[in-house]
Amino acid sequence: MTQFPALKNDLLLRAARGEKTERAPVWVMRQAGRYLPEFRALRAHHEFFEICRTPELACEITVQPVRRYTGLLDAAIIFSDILVIPQAMGMEVIMNPGPHFPAPLDTPADVEKLPKEVDVEKELKYVFEALTRTRKELKGEVPLIGFCGAPWTLFAYMVEGGGSKTLQKAKTWLFKYPEESKALLKRIADVCIDYLVGQVKAGAQLLQVFDSWAGELGPDDFAEFSQPTLTQISTGVRQKLTASGITVPPLTLFAKGANYALGSLAEHAGYDVLGLDWCIDPAEARKIVGGKVALQGNMDPSLLYGGREAIERAVKRMSERFGKEGGWIANLGHGITPQVDPEDLKWFFECVHKYSRVA
Repeated sequence: MTQFPALKNDLLLRAARGEKTERAPVWVMRQAGRYLPEFRALRAHHEFFEICRTPELACEITVQPVRRYTGLLDAAIIFSDILVIPQAMGMEVIMNPGPHFPAPLDTPADVEKLPKEVDVEKELKYVFEALTRTRKELKGEVPLIGFCGAPWTLFAYMVEGGGSKTLQKAKTWLFKYPEESKALLKRIADVCIDYLVGQVKAGAQLLQVFDSWAGELGPDDFAEFSQPTLTQISTGVRQKLTASGITVPPLTLFAKGANYALGSLAEHAGYDVLGLDWCIDPAEARKIVGGKVALQGNMDPSLLYGGREAIERAVKRMSERFGKEGGWIANLGHGITPQVDPEDLKWFFECVHKYSRVA
């Protein structure tokens, strides 16, 4: 494996393993993104997936928030997109401005159009190259996070053909073609496993699985269709890395809206960290998971529009609710949105540093 600079700040990794840390490490989902003027300046000259597929550009955007908030951020997350997996599986995806699949999977018969085998090393080589380049560029300042979308979320995009308020097509598949749906979900999970293993080999120091549409399923349907493949991923990644003699990094799962499943996920899903959205009290989440996993989250991203006083109050309250026993990674309850003032995000980071400190 490639030799990388020594890590100077391991706060995130210690917290992810449940250790008590001097303060909560902090990063935010979508931190390399549209709220930053430096991102918008670069994006003006390049198509979205062009950036994803160009390691130099993906590296630059990944490092932008670390550079801007030096000393305040405790992680970088590689600039990419969850939909690179459907692309690797042979589907066309256009970003204009949101994701659009010109030829979605209308019926289970359409799955036969997809290649039986996916060569992840070939199809997603650009992500691995971006990770390696970025890990070197960070010079050990903070850990680098790799990620993928969860099978259910990816399945929904592949069937719906883009975003949806009701997920009517995707849910029709689940309920009308349950066995065919499970077969496709498992197939997506297999690609996710190879992709995440490749990311670790390329330099990722923590992995996160985003099940952004988990909350669109009721508890029984989540248990039947989503959770088994989430467990499949954690198990497969651990087995493959261990067999290769590679230390397994911390694994994080963010199942947005599926707070009803926290206890089951903590007990059975095989992740080190569970991300929380803003719709659950952190103290209640602590009780539910019973110390089996670390937690990440969970301030409402819209609070970043509320001004300095509102941000400070929210961070103080969040820090109190998560408590001082460690095993907490401060974050938002979903991704940062494009109109946020970068200086207000800086204030959020400063407040986390102040209010989450143990001593």
